[in-house]
Amino acid sequence: METTDFKHSAQPNLRQTLREDIKTGDLWHSLLRDYRELEKFYIDDEKKLRLDQMRWLKRTIFLAWWLLKSLILKLTPARRILLFIGIFFSLGGGVIIVRGDAFATGNGNILGAALFLFVLMLELKDKLLARDELEAGRKVQRALMPDPTPSIPGWSVWLFTRPANEVGGDLVDFLSFGTNRNGLVLADVSGKGLQAALLTAKLQATIRALGQDYESISKLVSKINEIFHRDSLPNVFASLLYAEIAPDSAQIKFVNAGHLPPLLVQSGIIHEMSKGEQALGLIGTSAYSEQTVELHSGDIFFAYSDGVTEARNDKGEFFGSERLLRLLPTWKQLSAEKIGNAVTSEVDWFVGEARANDDLSLVILKKL
Repeated sequence: METTDFKHSAQPNLRQTLREDIKTGDLWHSLLRDYRELEKFYIDDEKKLRLDQMRWLKRTIFLAWWLLKSLILKLTPARRILLFIGIFFSLGGGVIIVRGDAFATGNGNILGAALFLFVLMLELKDKLLARDELEAGRKVQRALMPDPTPSIPGWSVWLFTRPANEVGGDLVDFLSFGTNRNGLVLADVSGKGLQAALLTAKLQATIRALGQDYESISKLVSKINEIFHRDSLPNVFASLLYAEIAPDSAQIKFVNAGHLPPLLVQSGIIHEMSKGEQALGLIGTSAYSEQTVELHSGDIFFAYSDGVTEARNDKGEFFGSERLLRLLPTWKQLSAEKIGNAVTSEVDWFVGEARANDDLSLVILKKL
C-alpha cells in the first residue's frame, strides 16, 4: 500500500512567501500597475473626462466612490448583501450577543472583517477556476501553433504570435501542400478573450481543411469567408492575410482580406502593399483578388498585426507605424528570425511595464 508523506507539502510557506514578496523591490510598481488597470477596467471614458476636470480632493472622493460602486454592482446578489453587511459592521455597527437570558452588544469589526474575507475568497475562487480554464485553452492554442521557422529552400521564414491575455484572437499558421506549395496565414479575429480564441480555432480548422483543395487562393479565401460568415457571431469579423510560396521561387502570391498592408523591404526602401478587400464575415459572399510580388535576394516581406503598431506604454503613447518603418531597414541584413526578435524587443522596450492591450503577431519572409 502506498503511503503519502504530508510532512513535505507542496503548499508554499506563508512567511517565506511574504518575505520574498517584500524583497522583490517591485512592490510599488506592481501596485501602481494594478491601480491603473483597476481604474481602466471600472471607470468608463465619460467618468474619466469628468475626473480630469475636478480638483484633486474632489477627484479622489469621486474616484473612490465610483470604484466601490462599480465593484458592488459586479458582485452576485448574495455577495453584494454580504459586502454591505460587512461594511456596516466595519464602520462600527454593533452585533447582538446572546448570553443565557441576557442580551449584550459587541464590536462588529471582527464580523465585518470576516465577511470581507469570505467575499474575497469567493471572488478569488471564481478567478482561479476561470484562470485554469483559460490556461487549458492556451495550451491547446500552443499545441496548434506551427514551427516558428519552417524550412523552405530559398527562404528564411519566421512565424510568431503572442496573446495579450491568457488566450488570443490572432492566428499564425503554416500549411504544407506537397512539395511545391506552402501556405502562410496571419489573421486577427475581432474582440478579445475566449470568444475570439474559439473563433480563431474555428478559422484555423477551416483553412487547414480547405487549403489543399483550392489552387486559386482568391477562391480559397472567398470560401473561407462564406464559412466564417455562416458560422460566426453577429458583428464579429476577422482580417486575413493568406500567402503562398514555393521552394526556390522568388514569388509570393497573397490575398489580403481587410488586414494591415504587408511591407516589402527592398534595398533599404519600404513599399506598402495593397490592403485588399473587406474582412471576413462582413457579408456572406465576397470576391477577393490575388496579388503577386517578386522578391530579389535580401528582400523582406513583413506582415504584422496591429498589436505591433498599437502597442502602448504607460503614458498611453502608441509604438506607431512611423517607428516601425524607421527601424525595419536597419535590420535588412538579419535573418527573418532575428528581424522578428528585434521587432518584439523594440516593442517590449517601448511598452515597458504597461500591460499589453492586444495580441502581437508576425509573419516574416526573406528571400535568400
